[in-house]
Amino acid sequence: MTTIIGIQQDTGCILAADSRTTAGGRPYSHPIVTKISKRGKWLVAGAGDVQPCDVIQHVWKPPAIPANIKDMYHFMITTVAPSIRECIKESGYVPDKDDADAGFEFILAINGTIYQVDDSYSVYLRDDGLYGAGSGSSFALGALAGGATWKQAMQIAARNDVYTAPPFITHRQEKP
Repeated sequence: MTTIIGIQQDTGCILAADSRTTAGGRPYSHPIVTKISKRGKWLVAGAGDVQPCDVIQHVWKPPAIPANIKDMYHFMITTVAPSIRECIKESGYVPDKDDADAGFEFILAINGTIYQVDDSYSVYLRDDGLYGAGSGSSFALGALAGGATWKQAMQIAARNDVYTAPPFITHRQEKP
């Protein structure tokens, strides 16, 4: 699968991802294929089945955020998650019911704040500010909780998860 981490900070956030994709037992890596994309003001990172990750990173049109928004979490639940669901549905994605690992997770950042969305289209926030998606994320999250930097956490994940490999890419997003 992959390793994606998000670190929420007071001034903004950092998203980091590895560069390995696997299919049919083979590893793939290419500099133009990244697991974190910019979609307007959004950072979008995806782990899991490739089709929904490609759709959310390259096809999805994030909804406009109202200028007077007061509750972004509510907006994520009522507007953003349904727009993601609709876009993935329109792509024709059908999860493989025989594959226990089928599915996807997204880590999204807007205005320097991280939100996590899973394949049930539920929206999650963490009070510790540490987010993870993919097969190596448990290793990386444990390292972060122990005081590691994002780079050290990604290196630990790569050493322990065969589906995670450098180079690592990062994006920082500041709060307005």
